[in-house]
Amino acid sequence: MSEKEELFRSGGRAASQARVLRLTPGFVATAEGSVLIEVGHTRVLCNATVENGVPGWMRNSGRGWVTAEYGMLPRATLTRTARESERGKIGGRTHEIQRLIGRSLRSVVDMKLLGERTIILDCDVLQADGGTRTAAITGACTALALALGKLVEAGSLKESPLKQMVAATSVGIVDGRVLLDLAYEEDSRAEVDMNVVMTADGGLVETQATAERETYTRAQLNEMLDVAGLGIQELLKAQRECLAKA
Repeated sequence: MSEKEELFRSGGRAASQARVLRLTPGFVATAEGSVLIEVGHTRVLCNATVENGVPGWMRNSGRGWVTAEYGMLPRATLTRTARESERGKIGGRTHEIQRLIGRSLRSVVDMKLLGERTIILDCDVLQADGGTRTAAITGACTALALALGKLVEAGSLKESPLKQMVAATSVGIVDGRVLLDLAYEEDSRAEVDMNVVMTADGGLVETQATAERETYTRAQLNEMLDVAGLGIQELLKAQRECLAKA
């Protein structure tokens, strides 16, 4: 593929270039931690709620709990998607994403330091153009950091239980090329689709790679991880800047 073809992405992005990112702290004033994350045309509102107490199976353990809920507004997509409350049950995709967000955030929280508190991260997709789950993880971690910071400021905690930040991005193979941060039109025709969740120290929390049309090689897997790692470093930098100005 020629260089000219390589750059043929919406917005003229290079293969290893992410979409424009914006993190807006304090988007909802009533939440303990709130961040609106915008990744290109994808927008996810992430709110952190701190509640005293933990689920029954954790009571008297001295440990806290972090969990997440994920939802997509009816007109987040080109055509209206019925609310899951209308269907009477939460779909399998929603369950999967909620578990992914929860696992990602719990990986960086010291539950003993948190004490018997529950932090709920509500991630609501306002507009979807690919990468909603990875945007939710990146935004939710920032909202979590804000909420924990308030507990420290209030004297409820001596120090933040957040050991380090975590962020996530998508990467894939489209027309034989490894591309970072897939928009919907790229994701829908990708030969391979991959989500990567990584901590600030470079540790991998989760990698989800799926061959949609063609198989991929070990070399391509390594290339996707390398490209995703560079993209996540930029996300972590944006998180730090967001927290600094909050």
